[in-house]
Amino acid sequence: MAKTATRTRTIPFKPIQTRTEKRKGGAKALEKLLPKKPDMKALAKLGDDRILAEMTQRVFSAGFAWSVIENKWPDFEKAFLGFKPAKLIFQPDDFWDALLSDARIVRNGAKIASVRENAAFVQDISKEHGSFGKFLASWPSSDQIGLLDLLAKRGSRLGGNTGQMFLRFVGWDGFVTSQDVVACLRDAGLDIAPEVKSKGDLAKVQAQFNAWAEETGLPYLHLSRICAMSIGENRAERY
Repeated sequence: MAKTATRTRTIPFKPIQTRTEKRKGGAKALEKLLPKKPDMKALAKLGDDRILAEMTQRVFSAGFAWSVIENKWPDFEKAFLGFKPAKLIFQPDDFWDALLSDARIVRNGAKIASVRENAAFVQDISKEHGSFGKFLASWPSSDQIGLLDLLAKRGSRLGGNTGQMFLRFVGWDGFVTSQDVVACLRDAGLDIAPEVKSKGDLAKVQAQFNAWAEETGLPYLHLSRICAMSIGENRAERY
């Protein structure tokens, strides 16, 4: 697991949370907007097929209308054999070539190929740790950037925001460097770029969330969502 940068200064979370509570109508109103706390026991029990399915949905949703992917998802499940890694890795080239003209799914060659590669990735990790869910559940939130680095290197098309959204949707406890979250961090004084892409900026973000988790005892998911809702347009759904 990667080492995170040493924190040089602390930005308190309390003012951010207080501002968010005022924007949302009070502490109780804000609490209702937050999702349930991540359940690592449930994540550990999640099947490898559901892990691969979530990877695939995030990969296909990247740069595309999420609603289109969601509407087609039942057909994705059929086309990709229920996302069972053991079945997919043994499919011949003809199977994958046929998907390029399969109208049930979005026919993007590079993304279709990523399913094949990620099926092997999921199975390899599962063999090493018992299941991919167990692997994720055992990885500490304090080293999210290490996990993201692993996803980018060993997985296919799981770098950047796609990897973060995969972790969020699969139920892992982490932050997302969305536009709103980055704006919140910059407004609070963290010296990072408007778009967090460099390893240095990611390390700063990780160190800040680690400090906030230690300060508040809140899960990283809640810290990220509260941060996002503290700034910009006052929408309900924020990452």
